[in-house]
Amino acid sequence: MTGFASVSREEAGQRVSVTVKSVNHRFLDVQVKMPSALAAVEARLKAMVQQRLTRGRVEIALSWDQIDDTPREVVLNERLIAQINAAVDCARAQGLVSGALSASDLCRVPHVLEVRAAAERESVSDNTAGLVERTAGDALDALVVMRETDGAFLSADLDARLLTLITFVETVEYQAAQGQAALEARLRERLAALPVDLQQAPAAVTQEVVKFVAQSDIHEEISRMRGHVEHWRQLAGGSEPCGRKLDFLVQEMNREINTIGSKAEGLRATELVVGAKAELERVREQVQNAE
Repeated sequence: MTGFASVSREEAGQRVSVTVKSVNHRFLDVQVKMPSALAAVEARLKAMVQQRLTRGRVEIALSWDQIDDTPREVVLNERLIAQINAAVDCARAQGLVSGALSASDLCRVPHVLEVRAAAERESVSDNTAGLVERTAGDALDALVVMRETDGAFLSADLDARLLTLITFVETVEYQAAQGQAALEARLRERLAALPVDLQQAPAAVTQEVVKFVAQSDIHEEISRMRGHVEHWRQLAGGSEPCGRKLDFLVQEMNREINTIGSKAEGLRATELVVGAKAELERVREQVQNAE
């Protein structure tokens, strides 16, 4: 979900520059920074992002300049200055600051002073709005290309880790079966060593052995793991965004691995479960980057 793009356009004596960057986020969060005169375009920009992206924190920084001889005007935000002055007076009364506000102090405060085209004032023309949207559209398209390139590397990494998990499924299934057989053999040996008077109900004893050995049966969990892997492949191979669905699948896989770890017999099976959980944690971290 990470990416960066910057695009500038000049048309009819105007220059618009748009910088877009995105970072990982569970949902889509769009933040727009632009001159107040362009506020009417903000909703359209957010809609353009929603048409292209589904996850990530997206920050759009937009600047607009008149580069022709259009008359300019300097706008002083008197209301904001009054509020700043009142706050400074309060701080001065408490002995926190001294001296009066200077012109340079005010000029450093955001939104106090604005230089803009006299003809535009509080709104922009349709031509300006169109230029802003086209520039933003180009920047978003470039961002998508970068995210797709990054996603290709991410997909290759996840495929490799998924292959490791598949190997785990196949190996632990074999090791668990060997462990079950060894457990049954040990139980039967111990039962055979019991005194004769305790061996009067062989059918009941056999039933208890089978019941005890069945507690270590992980066939159901292995089947579900295979189903999750197949579902993963279908989602990853599709054209729709699947990051949140893959995140859910990772949780389900983790649940199955925990159950396998509590049921599977044999030291080798335990070792495999520990390795699988470590690999699945790496997958979980990477999935957070997927759209």
